[in-house]
Amino acid sequence: MDPPNGTEALKEIQLDIAQGADMLMVKPALAYMDIIWRVKEATNLPIAAYNVSGEYSMIKAAALNGWIDEQKVVMETMTSFKRAGTDLILTYHAKDVARWLQ
Repeated sequence: MDPPNGTEALKEIQLDIAQGADMLMVKPALAYMDIIWRVKEATNLPIAAYNVSGEYSMIKAAALNGWIDEQKVVMETMTSFKRAGTDLILTYHAKDVARWLQ
C-alpha cells in the first residue's frame, strides 16, 4: 500500500470486507489514526488498532532518557486510538495500562 494514499487504504478495506472479514486492523496505529477514523466512518465492522513494537520502543526509549512522562504519553496515546474510533487496541503497553488503570 502507498502510505500517503488514504483512498487506497479504503479500497483495501473494501476488499477485506468482500472476502468476509469479521474485523479490520490498522497498523501501525499511531501514524494512521486518520485512516482509523476513515475506516470507522466507512464500515460497521469492529476496528482494531495495532500499536506496533516500533511505536512502543520509541516511547520506552524516550521515557528511559527522561524526555517524557511514560504513563502520561502512553495513556494519551491509548485515548487517542479510542477517540479515532478503535474498538480494540493491541499494544505492548497492555500490562502497564492495566496496572495504571487499577
